[in-house]
Amino acid sequence: MQIFHHSASVREAIAEARRAGKRIGFVPTMGNLHDGHMSLLEQARASCEFVVVSIFVNRLQFGLNEDWDRYPRTLEADSAKLQDAGCDLLFCPDEHEIYPNGMDEQTRVIVPTMTDVLCGASRPGHFEGVTTIVTKLFNIVQPDTAVFGLKDYQQLAIIRRMTEDLCIPVDIQAAPISREADGLARSSRNGFISEQERPRANQLHLSLEWVRAQLLAGRIDYAELEAAASQQIRDAGFREDYLKICNSRSLEPAADDDTELTVLGAMYTEKARLIDNVSFERQLGEER
Repeated sequence: MQIFHHSASVREAIAEARRAGKRIGFVPTMGNLHDGHMSLLEQARASCEFVVVSIFVNRLQFGLNEDWDRYPRTLEADSAKLQDAGCDLLFCPDEHEIYPNGMDEQTRVIVPTMTDVLCGASRPGHFEGVTTIVTKLFNIVQPDTAVFGLKDYQQLAIIRRMTEDLCIPVDIQAAPISREADGLARSSRNGFISEQERPRANQLHLSLEWVRAQLLAGRIDYAELEAAASQQIRDAGFREDYLKICNSRSLEPAADDDTELTVLGAMYTEKARLIDNVSFERQLGEER
């Protein structure tokens, strides 16, 4: 595995791979890698002969009082995992490499839809940071395919819209959510969950699944379902950020006749903010 810290070196290595006729797959990450990240790499490897992974803890997507300083930096362990998993190139730049003119002077990429609801409502400016860094990484790597996890459903939808709007020739693939045995979605922030909280930390997933079961059973009283599921989270000793039933494509609040639905939620443990979602289709004309 090649390891580079500078964009010019990355471009040279990728150009050589392209001359050899290889397709380029890309997995952008913030490090502290777990099995979920490895599944993204595996999916990229399935359709590409040369896989690039980036590790960069992007300060631009963290808001005030968020955990940028505490976010785990585990580059040595991450490099070993990527080596074992067959990664071809690891790009781990410092902040000056990515923002050579400083954060305050950085040109921003703004997607005007889907960014001020759900996680965007709780984390102002977060998705502007995400779309800016992903655009920069796409420009550096210029992959054929990029793989993102479905756990960050809103992020995936926004990146797809950005890629379409900016005519970026990258195939965006979605990878299934990687879960622990009890349903907890794998996340780098799970390390902040205390031992006392961990047996109950799958409550967000349980509540989302409960809402899905109710909807498939024919209920359309969305507000009541959202309120009941939020109460389940509070009863388990956590604080909900949001829990919403949405149209899977637009992320607008679901209408009674929507057939493709996604239930998205976020909750706070003592030291972590966890997100999750479930998506499904239902048939119109069901008894309700």
